[in-house]
Amino acid sequence: MSSGDSPSEDKSADSLAVIKQLPTDLLLIVFIHGFKGTDTTFKNFPSRLEHVLTEVIANLKVECIVFPAYETKGQLNAAVEHFADWLTTLTVQREVADGQGGGAGKTRVVLCGHSMGGLLAADALLAFVNSRPDKNAPLWPNIIACIAFDTPYLGLQPTVFKNSATKAVEYAGAARTVVSDMFSLFGKKGASSTVSGQPPLAIAAAPTEESGWAKWAPAAYAVGGALVAGAAAGTAYYRRDDIGSGYSWATDHMNYVRNLWDEEALRKRMRDLVDVQVHLGVTFRSFYTLLPPAPPSFSSPRTFVILPQRTSPIAAHFLPARNHQAADEVQAHTNMFNPRFNDGYYQLGLDTAKIIREAVMSARGIIESDDTEAQKDVEAAAAMGETLPDQGESDAKP
Repeated sequence: MSSGDSPSEDKSADSLAVIKQLPTDLLLIVFIHGFKGTDTTFKNFPSRLEHVLTEVIANLKVECIVFPAYETKGQLNAAVEHFADWLTTLTVQREVADGQGGGAGKTRVVLCGHSMGGLLAADALLAFVNSRPDKNAPLWPNIIACIAFDTPYLGLQPTVFKNSATKAVEYAGAARTVVSDMFSLFGKKGASSTVSGQPPLAIAAAPTEESGWAKWAPAAYAVGGALVAGAAAGTAYYRRDDIGSGYSWATDHMNYVRNLWDEEALRKRMRDLVDVQVHLGVTFRSFYTLLPPAPPSFSSPRTFVILPQRTSPIAAHFLPARNHQAADEVQAHTNMFNPRFNDGYYQLGLDTAKIIREAVMSARGIIESDDTEAQKDVEAAAAMGETLPDQGESDAKP
């Protein structure tokens, strides 16, 4: 090494040389939607993430796959088993197709879950960990990261339902006025009293361009004005028995989200995920939507999910996903992957890409220098803002 060379530069050069000698890796990034989500929940986010990672990680074949839409009803455990079977089959198929041999474990996997999908991803990861023949056996499928997006790992903010309930009551009230006026116009006496007795179930949410999830949850926001009126304190969502008995069609779906009321199970899941990262090196991160203060109505920042205490060791795994455009917590949650309603969309993509890149490098046993990381961040930012060939201007950065 010459006198002008620094140790960091030499290490970076050695790392690049090692990467060039590596065979092409296969990375599967699996996206899982949440409660009442669909295949389109993530919009163009998976394709954009795939593009960014392909640009910034050498010798890597990236494939982003959205777990097919599934029924969010019944027991969460059943959904976890179904997903685990699907992921196992997918991993074997991809390894065989890639010439790595089915079950060889050479294909690396990243799980990305939105909302309740994050619970499914976490529980599937823990199921794979616990199914090993012994604690020294390798993890298969070879999951290297579990990334959640606004997942209620510690529960849902009660204030979300208070705010949403107030808004829903306003919409229901407006609907009653419109319907009453229409009946009056056509001379239908007495119709207004029938409408005012119980707001129509069709008027359940704000007329915004949101996913199907918003039409179903939170329950206090979506099942109708009569129930919403009693949810002003933000507690109706937790009264699952009352909701189930009052609306039989919702019972099975509410059973799916009953995990949000088991506080001890929520805390244990967090401890187990952190333990898996420490002992098996599986990265765990959870992004949460963060809305800024909006005086005079909201003097403090708002979140959709409950956050761990700042002094908790779990807190370091939670990362803010700031959104200055969303009208409320529900819109921020359901439009997390829609740049029209989330001005933090591109930063979220960059942060996600960086977490995955670091997980891949860690799995390869490579430590990048600060200069290399900085250069990769610049390349990722450029790739994140590019227009993808098959998507036109749909989410290209202006």
